[in-house]
Amino acid sequence: MEFPLSWGTSLLASVIVLIGAILQGSLGIGLGFVAVPLLVLLDPIFIPGPLLVAALFLTLLISFREHRSIEFSGIHWAIAGRTIGTIAGASLLSLIPEKKLSLLFGIIVIVAVIISLSGLRLRLTSKNLFGTGTVSGFMGTTSAIGGVPMALIYQDFEGPRLRGTLSGIFVIGTTISIISLIYIGYFGIPELQMAIILIPGILLGYVISNRTAKILDKGYIRPMVLIVASLSGIIILIRNIY
Repeated sequence: MEFPLSWGTSLLASVIVLIGAILQGSLGIGLGFVAVPLLVLLDPIFIPGPLLVAALFLTLLISFREHRSIEFSGIHWAIAGRTIGTIAGASLLSLIPEKKLSLLFGIIVIVAVIISLSGLRLRLTSKNLFGTGTVSGFMGTTSAIGGVPMALIYQDFEGPRLRGTLSGIFVIGTTISIISLIYIGYFGIPELQMAIILIPGILLGYVISNRTAKILDKGYIRPMVLIVASLSGIIILIRNIY
C-alpha cells in the first residue's frame, strides 16, 4: 500500500497523536484537543475521519482497561443523544462549512467551563445526559473534538470511573460517527490510509498512559478536565478566527 504522505510527515503525525493518546489515556479526553489543530496543519484530510478511526482504536483499549469502573447508570441516554447529534452533524456537514460549526462549538465549550468554575453543575439526569450526548455527537462528527461536553458533565467522577464511562460512550458514538461519514462520502480509502498512519502513535501513547493515569488519579482529574476543556475551546476559536 502506498501512503499519500512522506515518512517524515507520517512520523510527525504519529508523534502528535502519541501526545494526544497519552492525555486521553490518562484523563479520558484530550486526543482531539491536541491532534486536531496540529494535524490540520499537516493535511486537512486527517480531520475528521482518520482521527475518529484512531480515536475509536484508543477508546477500545481504554474501555478494556477500565471496564470494571464503567458507570452504566444513565449511559444509554448519553449514547442516544450522541446518536442523534451524530446524525444531525453528518447532515449539516454536507450543507454548512465546518468552520462555522466549529466556531459555535468553541463558544459553547468556553461558556460550559465558565459555568463549571462558577460552582454550578449539571446533574446526571436523563435529560442532561441526553442533551450533552447530542452536543458531543454533533461536535465529534464535524470536528473530531466531541469528548469535552461529556467530560464536563462527568467531571466529578474519580479517574478510572471517568475514563471508563467516557470511553464506553465514545466507542459507540465514534463508530456511529464513522459510519455516518462513510454514508455521506466523507470517508474512503485515502482516509483509511491516513488512519493507519496514526495507529502506532495511538498504541504507544496508550501504553505510556497506563503509568500517567495513576498520577492524575491523585486528585488532579477535575482540574485537568477543566484545563483541557478551556484550551480546546480557545484553540477552536483561534483556529477559526485566524
